[in-house]
Parts: sequence; C-alpha cells; structure tokens
Amino acid sequence: MAAASTLLIYGATGYTGRLIVQQALTRGLTPVIAGRDEQALRAMGDAYDLEWQAASVDDPVLLRSMTASAAVLLNAAGPFATTSAPLIDACVATGTHYLDVTGEAGIVEATVRWHDAAVRRSVMLMPAVGFEVVASDCLAAHVARRLPGARALKLGWDKSQTTSRGSLRTSLDLLAQGVLVRHEGRLVSVAAGSLAYNFDYGYGPQISVAVSLADVSSAFFSTGIPNIETYMRATLPVWGAVTTAQYWGWWLSTPLWQAILKAQIDCLPPGPSSQERSAGWATLVAVAEGVSGRRARSRLHTGDVYGFTALSAVGVVEHTLAGDWKPGFQTPSRVYGPDFVLSFDEVSRVDL
Repeated sequence: MAAASTLLIYGATGYTGRLIVQQALTRGLTPVIAGRDEQALRAMGDAYDLEWQAASVDDPVLLRSMTASAAVLLNAAGPFATTSAPLIDACVATGTHYLDVTGEAGIVEATVRWHDAAVRRSVMLMPAVGFEVVASDCLAAHVARRLPGARALKLGWDKSQTTSRGSLRTSLDLLAQGVLVRHEGRLVSVAAGSLAYNFDYGYGPQISVAVSLADVSSAFFSTGIPNIETYMRATLPVWGAVTTAQYWGWWLSTPLWQAILKAQIDCLPPGPSSQERSAGWATLVAVAEGVSGRRARSRLHTGDVYGFTALSAVGVVEHTLAGDWKPGFQTPSRVYGPDFVLSFDEVSRVDL
C-alpha cells in the first residue's frame, strides 16, 4: 500500500489544478505536484516550495513509480479521455486511491471497469469530485431520498461564469456526439436541441436545454433512478453552442476545424479572473418523478464553480486520507451521503 498521507496532484499547473493546489495548502496539506510540463512544474514547485515530478501518461512505468509513493492521486489534467485510464491503471497497480475532476459521463462510465480490481487492491476510484458532480450528485441523492422509487430525474444548472480553456477543449471533443441521457438504465444519445425543460432557479421558470453532463452516469449509480436528463439554462451562449452542435457539429468536429478552434481557445484567458470568481455563483435544481406523477424538487445554491471544485476536491482528499473511503468505484453521495455538499462554505439547499 502507498504512503499513508501523501497527496499527489496531477495536472497541478492547469487553471483548475492551481486552484486545487492553493486550497490544499490552505488546508495544511503539502501535495506533490505532477504533470506533463516540466518547465511549468519546476516554476510552480519553486514558487510554493513543493516537490514536483514530470510524467507523461504515455509512460506506464514512470506513472507507477510516481503513484507508488502516494496515498491519493487527484487528477486535474484534461482531457480526461487521455489521462484518466493510464492514471487509474497506475493507481490500481500501486494501491493508490484515485480521484479526478472530470465532468464527462463517459469517463465516469469507463472508471467502473476497474471496480473489481480496485476492490481487490483496497483502493477507491472516485471520478468527478469537483462541482460536477459533488454538488449535483448530492442534490440528486437528496431528491431520491425524498421520493423513494422515483423513475425519472431531471437536473438543471445555471451559473454566472465563463468556462475555462480546458473545459472548452473538452466540449470541442464532444461536439458531434449528441446529448447523452439515461433511458431505462441505458445511456443513449439524442439530438442536440431536442429536449427542453423549465426549471425554477429562484427567479421563476426558465427554459433550459439538455446537455451532456456526468450526472447521467454518476446519479444513476448513486440513486438507481433509470431515466436521467441533464440541462443548462438556455442563455445565449448555451443556445449558440446547442445550435452549432445541431447543425454544424459534424463539420466542426473534423480534424482541420478542431485544430482551428483549439488554436482560438488557446488565445483566451485560462479561466475566470479572481474578481469573477469572488462574485460567481451557481444554482442547481433537481426534479425526481415517480410513476404516480408525484414529484420531489430541490434547489442548491453555491459560490463560484471553480472555487467550489477546489473546495470539494480537497474535501474528498481529506476524508480519504483520514480513512473515510470505500473500495472500488464510488460516487460522492454513495460514500459521504446527500448532505456532504452542505459541509462547504456558501452552500444552501431548499426543498421546493
């Protein structure tokens, strides 16, 4: 088994990774920082007086050497379709708990494949420990608790902020794949723009459009509800993205246009500024529906998405390091309960 108290943060020099490192230091942890960019790691290690290690996900021997000295690895390096599998492989091999901050259903689904091996090695695999899905997973579990036997779950999300470069790159990769929903227990893809729903985010019903979020996977494992859809409030940028995916996704997903769009994304700021984060907020609404037409609705309000991601990710790390974990693939609410989200600052929940 790995060292008893060592936290390894992979992808530490990225936008979200830096926020997580800062939160870890605030909480009295001394992480080892890691990633693919040796120059950036050296600079960050010097700035924070932290040990660092450069390792490519294409080098399984080096990854195992790196994870062998850690109790917990927290992966903040996207795209997770590239980084998660090699890092999970290494963690299972070395007996290291694996966490990440993905927001993709496909990554959550893929992590389940290592469940039996992780149980044998007595390690926990918990993907998506950021805002998406800690906040939404706990809210989903809460409405499922209020309405036992629910058959359908709809989750709506509204937020104040722009999206980081890393999240935009991931969105580009998913552009032509349609919208994932859970139908009678199975993940299926529906056309972008084909599903809409009105959620009350606190200022009256607001039309929202279905988008692919990790909850169509994580909430299924947390609640057992067989029909799940995830939505975002239909702001102009969201409508624009949906319309683009609906009519031009096949074209913009070609290698040429992917390269052009990613080059443009690289010219953007890495993410919201500290001023934007300090004023940021997010609101989630969960609606559970039973066969008799009964509904349970609840709303959750948090501070900014990226700040919450750092809080929740480090919060899960602290629990794990303290021995509060379960072996194999897990979701946040399955291990820590629906009220776990209320342990963080600036979080409130109301039943509607």
